[in-house]
Amino acid sequence: MNLNLSQKKMMTELLPKTVKTFMDKITNNGFQVFVVGGAVRDLIMQRPVDDWDFTTDARPDDIVQMFPQSFYDNNFGTVGVKIEDDHQETIFEITTMRKEGQYQDSRHPLEVSWTNKIGEDLARRDFTINALALSTQGNIIDPYTGQEDLHRKIVRAVGHPQDRFQEDALRLIRAIRIATQLGFDIESNTYQAIKQNAQLISNIAPERIREELFKLLESANPYIGIKELQETGILDILFPELTRCFGIQQEGPKHTRIYDIGEHSVEALKFTPSTDPLVRLATLLHDIGKPDTYNIDQTGNVTFYNHDLVGGRLILQIAKRFNLSKKQTDKLYRLVRWHLFTVDDKQTDAAIRRFIKNVGKENINDMIALRIGDRLGGGTQNPVSWRMEKFRSRINQVLQKPFSITDLQVDGQDVMSILNIPPSRKVGEVLKMLFQEVINDSSKNNREYLITRIKQLA
Repeated sequence: MNLNLSQKKMMTELLPKTVKTFMDKITNNGFQVFVVGGAVRDLIMQRPVDDWDFTTDARPDDIVQMFPQSFYDNNFGTVGVKIEDDHQETIFEITTMRKEGQYQDSRHPLEVSWTNKIGEDLARRDFTINALALSTQGNIIDPYTGQEDLHRKIVRAVGHPQDRFQEDALRLIRAIRIATQLGFDIESNTYQAIKQNAQLISNIAPERIREELFKLLESANPYIGIKELQETGILDILFPELTRCFGIQQEGPKHTRIYDIGEHSVEALKFTPSTDPLVRLATLLHDIGKPDTYNIDQTGNVTFYNHDLVGGRLILQIAKRFNLSKKQTDKLYRLVRWHLFTVDDKQTDAAIRRFIKNVGKENINDMIALRIGDRLGGGTQNPVSWRMEKFRSRINQVLQKPFSITDLQVDGQDVMSILNIPPSRKVGEVLKMLFQEVINDSSKNNREYLITRIKQLA
């Protein structure tokens, strides 16, 4: 599709000042430069651009010479350029136009050669809607009719899909992730090639898979992407603990379930109000302990006793498999391990404190979001029951009470100063006594009252 002058002007006007300045500096030095990939796609769709990628016929050494505040430590011609804008630092990645030879390990090309032809560079791209380039004059280079595919709302591989996925197996998930993010369909030949090459995803580093997976989970409708991963066979490679849940029904005289466990898990993901990808992942995986705890009791009712405990153990294995950080692992584990909490308006403060300790104060809202997804994903009409509302209120009340001696409005220095005593066991005994008073009546946790009590002990 050729753009007229007004359309070209509109495209250039969509470029931020920092992008224009960056590109102008390169062209003023006699080189070609283009915005490429998803940035062009998002500009055409008038979506916010999160990542700006560029390509040029300048070699890496030329780029480093033009931009001294840059770094280059790879074999694929990509240079990171530090750009200062309103006292904020942005990294623009710019890659020398290249052609690629045969691929190894379903990920890396064996050889790379430079080119000065943008068409040859776009030929190595994954999907037609990403095989787009935008010049400084506002011209869109589109050799694979990516703009037409944008209009048709489809994700289609550049050239032969079998070749694209065998070159780089990460594209198997990228296709589903991009389609999920944009609300697009995957073109039939591309979709079939994903199913045929699903096993190749095993060759990809877990960190790369995790990055794509989290982007999918951050999308508006992540459950659609999870269903696509299941239908193509990729989900079974990534999360066999989840796929074995499909087909297992929770049946019996006490149950009227409308989904099997796997379907329920996907529905729970659909309805959880959280947008945090880690919370969404926990919601998706919260029942993975059920297959190992499946049992039928004397009444004919299916039970899954301790599935939360078993699920927590499986989560630790999954977190290790995807190299999650210690913090991510802790949160994911807590949400799955303790998701089967009791909501009872007659619970004691001690029981509420145990819940908060197990879940983590910082994870309480996330756990509530998981429970909402769990309820709605099971066919319940109301996201929050009256018991849950009272439970939330109780949590807020208990949170106002101190959890440890360090939460008191006085400390050991106060005790030593008021009683005129050195560091000793007595200091700790006084603090413990004050803490017990405050546990029973949180209103006493004010400095004036506690200082008066310390003086009474003199």
